[in-house]
Amino acid sequence: MNKIILAVLGLDRPGIVAAVTGILFEQNCNIENVSQTILQTEFAGIFIVTMPPNGSLEILREALNAELNPMDLHAHIEPVTKKQAAAAPSKPTEPFVITTKGPDRKGLVAKISATIARYGVNISNLQAVFKGGDEPGDNIMIYEVDVPVDINRQSLHQDLREKARALALDISIQHRNIFKTINRI
Repeated sequence: MNKIILAVLGLDRPGIVAAVTGILFEQNCNIENVSQTILQTEFAGIFIVTMPPNGSLEILREALNAELNPMDLHAHIEPVTKKQAAAAPSKPTEPFVITTKGPDRKGLVAKISATIARYGVNISNLQAVFKGGDEPGDNIMIYEVDVPVDINRQSLHQDLREKARALALDISIQHRNIFKTINRI
Protein backbone atom coordinates (compact mmCIF):
# COMPACT_ATOMS: atom_id res chain seq x y z
CA MET A 1 0.00 0.00 0.00
CA ASN A 2 1.37 3.39 -1.03
CA LYS A 3 -0.25 5.99 1.24
CA ILE A 4 0.41 9.71 1.11
CA ILE A 5 -0.74 12.75 3.00
CA LEU A 6 -1.68 15.74 0.88
CA ALA A 7 -2.17 19.24 2.30
CA VAL A 8 -3.68 22.00 0.14
CA LEU A 9 -3.62 25.63 1.29
CA GLY A 10 -4.63 28.93 -0.26
CA LEU A 11 -7.26 31.61 -0.70
CA ASP A 12 -10.72 30.04 -0.64
CA ARG A 13 -12.82 29.94 -3.78
CA PRO A 14 -15.38 27.59 -5.30
CA GLY A 15 -13.99 24.52 -7.03
CA ILE A 16 -10.94 23.70 -4.91
CA VAL A 17 -12.21 20.35 -3.65
CA ALA A 18 -13.42 19.47 -7.17
CA ALA A 19 -9.99 20.30 -8.63
CA VAL A 20 -8.04 18.31 -6.04
CA THR A 21 -10.31 15.27 -6.06
CA GLY A 22 -10.50 15.33 -9.87
CA ILE A 23 -6.72 15.10 -10.10
CA LEU A 24 -6.63 12.30 -7.53
CA PHE A 25 -9.28 10.42 -9.54
CA GLU A 26 -7.37 10.93 -12.81
CA GLN A 27 -4.24 9.55 -11.12
CA ASN A 28 -6.23 6.47 -9.95
CA CYS A 29 -5.80 7.43 -6.29
CA ASN A 30 -8.26 6.49 -3.55
CA ILE A 31 -9.17 9.06 -0.90
CA GLU A 32 -9.32 7.43 2.57
CA ASN A 33 -9.79 10.48 4.80
CA VAL A 34 -10.41 14.19 4.25
CA SER A 35 -10.53 17.13 6.60
CA GLN A 36 -11.27 20.46 4.98
CA THR A 37 -12.11 23.82 6.47
CA ILE A 38 -12.15 27.54 5.76
CA LEU A 39 -10.30 29.76 8.23
CA GLN A 40 -11.44 33.33 7.62
CA THR A 41 -10.62 33.54 3.88
CA GLU A 42 -8.13 30.66 3.70
CA PHE A 43 -8.84 27.13 2.48
CA ALA A 44 -7.10 24.26 4.27
CA GLY A 45 -7.58 20.66 3.18
CA ILE A 46 -5.79 17.51 4.31
CA PHE A 47 -6.23 14.23 2.46
CA ILE A 48 -4.97 10.73 3.26
CA VAL A 49 -4.73 9.01 -0.11
CA THR A 50 -3.75 5.55 -1.35
CA MET A 51 -1.88 5.68 -4.64
CA PRO A 52 -2.02 2.80 -7.12
CA PRO A 53 0.92 0.33 -6.96
CA ASN A 54 2.45 1.87 -10.10
CA GLY A 55 1.67 5.46 -9.03
CA SER A 56 4.37 8.10 -9.01
CA LEU A 57 4.60 10.75 -6.32
CA GLU A 58 6.36 13.09 -8.78
CA ILE A 59 3.70 12.70 -11.48
CA LEU A 60 0.98 13.36 -8.90
CA ARG A 61 2.88 16.40 -7.59
CA GLU A 62 3.25 17.78 -11.15
CA ALA A 63 -0.45 17.24 -11.92
CA LEU A 64 -1.50 18.97 -8.68
CA ASN A 65 0.88 21.91 -9.23
CA ALA A 66 -0.26 22.35 -12.86
CA GLU A 67 -3.90 22.62 -11.76
CA LEU A 68 -3.53 24.36 -8.39
CA ASN A 69 -0.70 26.87 -8.87
CA PRO A 70 -2.75 29.04 -11.30
CA MET A 71 -5.39 29.16 -8.54
CA ASP A 72 -2.70 30.40 -6.08
CA LEU A 73 -3.04 27.16 -4.11
CA HIS A 74 -0.14 25.25 -2.66
CA ALA A 75 0.01 21.48 -2.34
CA HIS A 76 2.36 19.58 -0.06
CA ILE A 77 2.69 15.79 -0.41
CA GLU A 78 4.50 13.38 1.88
CA PRO A 79 4.51 9.59 1.96
CA VAL A 80 2.97 8.03 5.04
CA THR A 81 5.62 5.78 6.54
CA LYS A 82 4.87 2.20 7.60
CA LYS A 83 5.47 3.27 11.20
CA GLN A 84 2.86 6.04 10.90
CA ALA A 85 0.38 3.74 9.16
CA ALA A 86 0.74 1.07 11.85
CA ALA A 87 0.49 3.48 14.78
CA ALA A 88 -2.56 2.96 16.94
CA PRO A 89 -3.71 4.52 20.18
CA SER A 90 -1.78 2.90 23.01
CA LYS A 91 -4.63 3.00 25.51
CA PRO A 92 -8.42 3.00 25.42
CA THR A 93 -10.03 6.44 25.43
CA GLU A 94 -13.42 8.12 25.81
CA PRO A 95 -14.47 11.03 23.54
CA PHE A 96 -15.24 14.36 25.23
CA VAL A 97 -16.00 17.89 24.03
CA ILE A 98 -14.53 20.88 25.87
CA THR A 99 -16.06 24.26 25.01
CA THR A 100 -14.79 27.62 26.24
CA LYS A 101 -16.21 31.10 25.76
CA GLY A 102 -14.88 34.40 26.99
CA PRO A 103 -12.90 37.55 26.33
CA ASP A 104 -10.26 37.34 23.63
CA ARG A 105 -6.59 37.48 24.55
CA LYS A 106 -3.34 35.96 23.37
CA GLY A 107 -2.47 32.53 24.72
CA LEU A 108 -5.96 31.09 25.25
CA VAL A 109 -5.42 28.06 23.02
CA ALA A 110 -1.87 27.56 24.33
CA LYS A 111 -2.92 27.57 27.99
CA ILE A 112 -6.00 25.34 27.63
CA SER A 113 -4.19 22.88 25.34
CA ALA A 114 -1.22 22.69 27.75
CA THR A 115 -3.60 21.69 30.55
CA ILE A 116 -5.15 19.05 28.29
CA ALA A 117 -1.73 17.71 27.25
CA ARG A 118 -0.51 17.30 30.85
CA TYR A 119 -3.05 14.49 31.24
CA GLY A 120 -2.05 12.69 28.04
CA VAL A 121 -5.33 13.72 26.40
CA ASN A 122 -5.22 13.94 22.61
CA ILE A 123 -6.96 16.78 20.79
CA SER A 124 -8.56 15.17 17.73
CA ASN A 125 -10.31 18.30 16.46
CA LEU A 126 -10.14 21.97 17.42
CA GLN A 127 -12.27 24.83 16.22
CA ALA A 128 -11.61 28.32 17.51
CA VAL A 129 -13.22 31.57 16.42
CA PHE A 130 -11.94 34.85 17.86
CA LYS A 131 -13.70 38.05 16.93
CA GLY A 132 -11.93 40.07 19.61
CA GLY A 133 -13.28 42.07 22.50
CA ASP A 134 -14.97 40.96 25.70
CA GLU A 135 -18.25 39.55 24.36
CA PRO A 136 -18.09 35.85 25.37
CA GLY A 137 -20.20 34.62 22.48
CA ASP A 138 -17.76 36.16 20.00
CA ASN A 139 -14.79 34.07 21.17
CA ILE A 140 -15.36 30.33 21.24
CA MET A 141 -13.06 27.31 21.32
CA ILE A 142 -14.37 23.77 20.85
CA TYR A 143 -11.93 20.94 21.55
CA GLU A 144 -12.86 17.37 20.65
CA VAL A 145 -10.58 15.23 22.78
CA ASP A 146 -9.83 11.58 23.47
CA VAL A 147 -9.42 11.10 27.22
CA PRO A 148 -7.54 7.96 28.37
CA VAL A 149 -9.86 5.85 30.52
CA ASP A 150 -7.16 5.31 33.15
CA ILE A 151 -6.59 8.97 34.11
CA ASN A 152 -8.22 10.81 36.97
CA ARG A 153 -10.98 12.66 35.10
CA GLN A 154 -12.00 14.59 38.18
CA SER A 155 -8.50 16.11 38.40
CA LEU A 156 -8.51 16.90 34.67
CA HIS A 157 -11.89 18.62 34.95
CA GLN A 158 -10.81 20.54 38.05
CA ASP A 159 -7.55 21.73 36.44
CA LEU A 160 -9.41 22.79 33.29
CA ARG A 161 -11.98 24.70 35.33
CA GLU A 162 -9.23 26.45 37.33
CA LYS A 163 -7.35 27.39 34.15
CA ALA A 164 -10.59 28.66 32.55
CA ARG A 165 -11.41 30.71 35.66
CA ALA A 166 -7.91 32.27 35.58
CA LEU A 167 -8.50 33.21 31.92
CA ALA A 168 -12.05 34.52 32.58
CA LEU A 169 -13.50 31.78 30.37
CA ASP A 170 -16.75 29.86 30.76
CA ILE A 171 -16.04 26.16 30.24
CA SER A 172 -18.16 23.12 29.52
CA ILE A 173 -16.80 19.56 29.59
CA GLN A 174 -19.11 16.86 28.25
CA HIS A 175 -18.89 13.33 26.95
CA ARG A 176 -19.23 13.58 23.17
CA ASN A 177 -22.45 11.48 23.17
CA ILE A 178 -24.06 13.91 25.64
CA PHE A 179 -22.77 16.92 23.65
CA LYS A 180 -24.25 15.54 20.42
CA THR A 181 -27.59 14.75 22.09
CA ILE A 182 -27.90 18.20 23.65
CA ASN A 183 -26.82 20.02 20.48
CA ARG A 184 -28.89 17.96 18.03
CA ILE A 185 -30.91 20.17 15.74
